[in-house]
Amino acid sequence: MNTTYSFQIYNSASLLPTEWNSLSTQNIFLTREYLEVLEKSSPVNMACHFIGIFKYEKLVGIALTQFIFAEKLESFGERDQCLKTSVRNFAFKNFASHVLFVGNNMLTGQNAFSFSNEVNEAKVIKTLHKAINELKKDFKAKGRKVHITSIKDFTEKEIEPLKTEFKNNFTFSTQPNMVFNINSDWKTEQDYIEALSKKYRDQYKRARKKSEGIEKQKMSLEDITKHEDVIYDLYFHVAKNAPFNTFFLAKNHFRVFKEIMKEDFLFYGYFLDEKLIGFNTLIKNGSVMDTYFLGYDESIQRDKMLYLNMLYDMIAYSINQGFKEIIFARTALEIKSSVGAKPVKMYGLITHSNALINKNIGRLFDYLEPKTDWKERNPFK
Repeated sequence: MNTTYSFQIYNSASLLPTEWNSLSTQNIFLTREYLEVLEKSSPVNMACHFIGIFKYEKLVGIALTQFIFAEKLESFGERDQCLKTSVRNFAFKNFASHVLFVGNNMLTGQNAFSFSNEVNEAKVIKTLHKAINELKKDFKAKGRKVHITSIKDFTEKEIEPLKTEFKNNFTFSTQPNMVFNINSDWKTEQDYIEALSKKYRDQYKRARKKSEGIEKQKMSLEDITKHEDVIYDLYFHVAKNAPFNTFFLAKNHFRVFKEIMKEDFLFYGYFLDEKLIGFNTLIKNGSVMDTYFLGYDESIQRDKMLYLNMLYDMIAYSINQGFKEIIFARTALEIKSSVGAKPVKMYGLITHSNALINKNIGRLFDYLEPKTDWKERNPFK
């Protein structure tokens, strides 16, 4: 028995050890503050737990889990109304409606855990494995059996030590993370525009011309609170039309986020004739800018090329503020590629509680993860 390492599971950010944030310096999404946002405004069908890993008495590892239960979800995405969707929804409800994510299902990238440099990596990962099994036992005791356990999102190199510990897991790869690297020579938006080839400079000019008449405004906590209903409708419209959804944000999510994270969370509203017609959000994560949720009025989006303009705005802001890269995450891969983001392949591990299903998990996974065909663009000279 390895007595050196132990773990503790917390169900509230207020209970975390005082030194928790000393292990989250590299990642805002593991800080006590962000975890408090999750706790106070997580989706209705999500329960979050936080794991502390100790070497003797000292905190040496922190991790986030999200348990997602589909019973409270009305829609798994309404875009593809066909047989495959109904089969997928049936499979989802019956074999995959209780999913335990080690990591953050609302973001893209390695936001699952952080370990101190001085630990034995294999032993910490083994302790994490024990904590996950303990959590599953707790859920089962409460009448919620975990069907699927998934550890996500890692680069090829990051996932290797996990594969060694979680042996009977299937390694999967989902849609890539779209990452925009900011050239260190660029100081203004103009530098970016000049780096584009003629075709994509023309795309930029056309989009900017189309957006005439739209006012962009940085919104304060007070503004977000005032427009909460409209914000939620705009968000919900976009989320509902995604090919596949496992959660919907709580109505108060953006307000709580702004309340707790303050200037690390940016909310931009887009107004036409003084009416809010779209918004996007950004999160400052050290030298990295993470794009977060957005919403828009579809009828105006098309005509005004609003989504593309939002991408340009995010790039401009990040360059001006001296960030090194932008995480554009998944979805809308081609349009993100057209502004200069590059795909980074991400991997995860998945296992099913039913041995027979686990043997065929690869096939089940193909049903649950919609395939996307897209063409990579290269907009630079």
